[in-house]
Amino acid sequence: MSKLLLIDDEADVQYSFRRNFDSADIELTTASSGEEGLALIPKLKPDLVLMDIRMGGITGLETLRRIRQMDTKLLVILMTAYGSTQTTIEAMKLGAYDYLTKPFDVPKLKELINKALKAARDMKQVVSYQPLLESEDYEQGVVGRSEPMQQVFKLIGQVAASDATALVTGESGTGKELVARAIYHHSERSKQPFLAVNCAAIPEQLLESELFGHERGSFTGATTQRLGKFEQCNNGTIFLDEIGDMTPPTQTKILRVLQSGTFERVGGNQPIKVNVRVIAATNKPLEQAVAAREFREDLFYRLNVVRIHIPPLRDRRDDIALLVNYFLKKIAKEQDRKPKSIATAAVKALEKYHWPGNVRELENVIRRAHVIAKSEAILPADLPSEVTGQGVANTSAPTVGENSSSDATTLARQLFQIAKRDPKLKVLPAVERELIIEALKESGNNQVHAAKLLGITRATLRKRIEKFGIHREMKIG
Repeated sequence: MSKLLLIDDEADVQYSFRRNFDSADIELTTASSGEEGLALIPKLKPDLVLMDIRMGGITGLETLRRIRQMDTKLLVILMTAYGSTQTTIEAMKLGAYDYLTKPFDVPKLKELINKALKAARDMKQVVSYQPLLESEDYEQGVVGRSEPMQQVFKLIGQVAASDATALVTGESGTGKELVARAIYHHSERSKQPFLAVNCAAIPEQLLESELFGHERGSFTGATTQRLGKFEQCNNGTIFLDEIGDMTPPTQTKILRVLQSGTFERVGGNQPIKVNVRVIAATNKPLEQAVAAREFREDLFYRLNVVRIHIPPLRDRRDDIALLVNYFLKKIAKEQDRKPKSIATAAVKALEKYHWPGNVRELENVIRRAHVIAKSEAILPADLPSEVTGQGVANTSAPTVGENSSSDATTLARQLFQIAKRDPKLKVLPAVERELIIEALKESGNNQVHAAKLLGITRATLRKRIEKFGIHREMKIG
């Protein structure tokens, strides 16, 4: 649950916030003065503060100044019915996340609050880049012990110790944002804001405003002045994801920020100076984009000071078992329960899959298997058919009854179904013999039921019972 603190001396505003934001997802606390709000912050530890500028007692700007002294990562949105350019500039200098004029549009306010809360979560979630995660305190991690990932860890440590611009490359789903956040959390700017912008997800006409802000009346719909991400992130770190999708005009502005630390808001003519570290990421080959004149060569060299390339999961299969274990622990922590285990056969199946969606796809597969697994162990039958490559799913396997699906027989049923559909698959005789014995025990030596459990005919079962001498061992006639 997110904690929201409203500091406003108007009873109508407090009532409006209770009606719109006090929910199962947000815990709302109100204060009527800056002094009261400052006293609440150490106890409440809010994720976001919304505050009026003009109040009885100390002003909102002075309250913001003191909040920044207490916690530089705490995001603050200022509100006022008396907006001015000078006030906005002063609020930006003090580190406000954004600035709103009253009366505000509730849907837009909700959208802004959701964005701010996500940014707050991103800054609080510590990202480790240790090869093995021993501490349970890590919310997220860049996990791996393969040689390619060891090189990634070394580069993260080297670039985090500096203030250099970094370019993170790799296919979708490899964890580029996690690497960027690991750099941030281990840098000298870790006490300052971190904001992420997905350049591919924002429409072209809005991206420049999102990054640099705009002046009132600069375009249709610009009814108020707006601070961009670079202003909100002053002294902090900004992560520009999928920068290869950025248009040439916006590329030019990004280049200017990197060269001089200045930019102008959309529709503005006053240079604004900021001190922001840029970490960029892309899944596109920027060298080819430069050759095709789709990406500025000078910007490419400015971004490519330190490059960190994350290998696709298919090139570091040794990390799959470690990642699976990490995701199982992560899911268990989220659900406050004991982690599930996973069968060796299931891990082997995961290691053979080619993972076009990389680590993100692996996490989704583990979450799905965690949900549908009928026992405390994830079996091959619980994995998607595209991963096992057999075109059969756990839900379509034949069953005898609700109480006849022990771990052993479920595994046996799946293995024999796979063997029946894929003649190339060879099941070791010793394994096959034990599975038949387990199925017979489960069914009380009823060969009809045992055959159904194994997904074979009764005639085939009888031949295998004879072949392995099971009829003598279990005294089957």
